[in-house]
Amino acid sequence: YGIAAYRQYSCGGGYPSVSLSTPLPGIPKPVFASVNGQEKYETKITTLENGLTVASQNKFGQFCTVGVLINSGSRHEAKYPSGIAHFLEKLAFSSTAQYGSKDEILLTLEKHGGICDCQTSRDTTMYAVSAEVKGLDTVVSLLSDAVLQPRLLDEEIEMARMAVRFELEDLNMRPDPEPLLTEMIHAAAFRGNTVGLPRFCPPQNLEKVDRTLLHTYLRSYYCPERMVLAGVGIEHEQLVACARKYLLGVTPVWGAGTPANVDKSVAQYTGGIIKGMFTRLYLNVLNRHHWMYNATSYHHSYEDSGLLCIHASADPRQVREMVEIITREFIQMSSVAGEMELERAKTQLKSMLMMNLESRPVIFEDVGRQVLATGRRKLPHELCQLISSVTASDIRRVTTRMLRSKPAVAALGDLTELPSYDDIQAALSSKDGRLPRTYRL
Repeated sequence: YGIAAYRQYSCGGGYPSVSLSTPLPGIPKPVFASVNGQEKYETKITTLENGLTVASQNKFGQFCTVGVLINSGSRHEAKYPSGIAHFLEKLAFSSTAQYGSKDEILLTLEKHGGICDCQTSRDTTMYAVSAEVKGLDTVVSLLSDAVLQPRLLDEEIEMARMAVRFELEDLNMRPDPEPLLTEMIHAAAFRGNTVGLPRFCPPQNLEKVDRTLLHTYLRSYYCPERMVLAGVGIEHEQLVACARKYLLGVTPVWGAGTPANVDKSVAQYTGGIIKGMFTRLYLNVLNRHHWMYNATSYHHSYEDSGLLCIHASADPRQVREMVEIITREFIQMSSVAGEMELERAKTQLKSMLMMNLESRPVIFEDVGRQVLATGRRKLPHELCQLISSVTASDIRRVTTRMLRSKPAVAALGDLTELPSYDDIQAALSSKDGRLPRTYRL
C-alpha cells in the first residue's frame, strides 16, 4: 500500500495527498545508471616494427594520461650494484637532448595543463604525463626524449644521490614502518634474488652509481621490446601515429646494441592492500583484541611467485600474543569459509576494484601493467567474473599449499618477546596455529 504524504505551504495552504509509490504528475521518468562492470571503450593494442607495444583506452574528457612503462626494476639488478632503478627514478625528466633542464620540461607541460611523474617498483619503471588531449604530440615527443635521450649530467647525478640519501634517512625515521617492513619481508622471502633484491639503494652503493654504469644498465633494459606506450583518454590511431613519429627508429643516447645478460622474467598484474571494517582481520582480531594497534593483510603477486602478508603492531610486551593471533588467522584461512563471509569478501574486492578504476591515472597504470606483463588487458567486468567464480574449496586449496612452505618473518622495534623462527614455523604447521608453550621461572 502507498503512504500518503502531505506538506504544508509556508502561506498556510498544502499539497494534496500523494502516494509515494505513485509517479508525480508532470515529472519526467527517471533514467538510472546501470552498473554492469563493463567499460564503454575497449583497450586497443598495436605492436610496432621495433617491438614497442602501443595500448590505449579511450575515455571521455579533455585530458589524457600517457606514459611509457618499461619491464625494468630492482629485480633486474642481480648483475649490477643495487640502487640503479632508484637513481633512475630521481633522474627522470631532467635535462635531455631537446630540453635544457627539468624547469624547461615543466614549462612546456604547463602550456598544456600537464604534469609529469616517474615511479619505479620491483619489476616496472613508469614515466607518465597527464595533459590536455590537444597536446598529445608534444607529450609523446617529451616522453621519448626523457626515456631515450637523458643527458645524465654529473651535477644531475649528484642531485639524485642527495635525494636518494635523504630518502634513505627518512625511511628509517618515519613513524610509519610499512615501507621498511615491505622491504624486509621481500628480503626475507626471496633472499638475495629477483624481488628480494633491495628496492631502495643500499647506503654502501650510493657512490658506485655513475653515468657509465647507468648507460650499461639502460642499454640492456631500455629496449623497445620491453616497453609499452600506454594512453587513456585519446584515440588509438593518434597515439600510434605519435609513437611511429617519436619512438620508431630512434637511437638512444647510450647507443644501439644487442642487450646482453637480460633477465627475461615478466611480472604479472600486481594487487594492492585489502582492508576494511568487515574483513576477517577486523572481526576476529581488532574487534576482539583492543590492545593491537593495527592488523592489515596485503598481497604482492609476480609472474614467478607472490607474497601474502599480515602486518600487525602492538605494545612490545604483547608481541608473543600478537604473533600467535596472526598464526591462528593463517591456519583459520584453510578452514571452510562461510558462504556469507566469502560473498562479502568478493563484493568488497569488486567494489574496491571498480572504485579505483574510476580514476584516469589508475586506468592508465592498469592498462600499461597488464599489457606489459601479459600482452593484453582484462577489462573490469572480466576481472569481476573471475572474482565471482572463486569458491571456498579454491581458498582452502591455495591456503593449504601456501602453508606448506616456510614462512618469511620481518619484525621492527623492541623484539624481546618475539617468538623464535622455529616456534612460528611450528605454529603454522599445527592444527590450531598456537605457539609452543614456554615456561619461565
